[in-house]
Amino acid sequence: MSSQWTVGEHDSTPQEIDAPSLPRPKITRRQGVMREITETLLLVIAIYALVNLSTARFVVEGRSMEPNFHSNEFVIVSRLAYIIGEPERGDVIVFHYDVENKRDFIKRIIGLPGEHVQMKNGLVYINGEPIDEPYVQALCRSATCRDREWFLGEDEFFVLGDNRNSSQDSHDFGAIKRSQIVGRAWVRYWPPEDWTIISHHDYGPPPIVPTATPTNTPDPTIPTPTVYPDVYYPGSM
Repeated sequence: MSSQWTVGEHDSTPQEIDAPSLPRPKITRRQGVMREITETLLLVIAIYALVNLSTARFVVEGRSMEPNFHSNEFVIVSRLAYIIGEPERGDVIVFHYDVENKRDFIKRIIGLPGEHVQMKNGLVYINGEPIDEPYVQALCRSATCRDREWFLGEDEFFVLGDNRNSSQDSHDFGAIKRSQIVGRAWVRYWPPEDWTIISHHDYGPPPIVPTATPTNTPDPTIPTPTVYPDVYYPGSM
């Protein structure tokens, strides 16, 4: 019990008097053990669901992306990248090639919606301009890489493998739709020695879409020469 001292009016001698005792603080558990366990489990489930909604995990199969990706590598793909942004040229993506048979491909975006893509002598041209592709080990010389051109729609993307001579891509099945894209390759996490944040090539400013050049209007004062097609003059050849 605590005490305090007081001085009387006619007595200078200190006297001890009893002071009221104060209640001691008590520590009580705000929650029961079961409630804490339940809340922890719900938090873990919420985090797991958030991670699965924003990312996906895939295993690389085949040689189509060599030398930058190899078979049996594990890759984390960011779905969030294309929720808050749009696919760009140079992005390495995973997309649904065959939903029914659950076949997904990993390729690189080369052509964007509304662009003109052309393959000529193994080189890629966007809107008539060749693009620099340092990630390609060898130019495409296989039968699928014959000279061709594609005009992309407003919701279409042209994708190619980095290993052009051993890749099934838009050379074969044409452009893909935006809805087919799962996400952007983010992290390579297996095997451990190959762990890395995946880089995506930056091509710089986009190629300019060519416009029609106006032709000179002929001067009406100058007579137009008469042309006689299909006329053969003996001795002229």
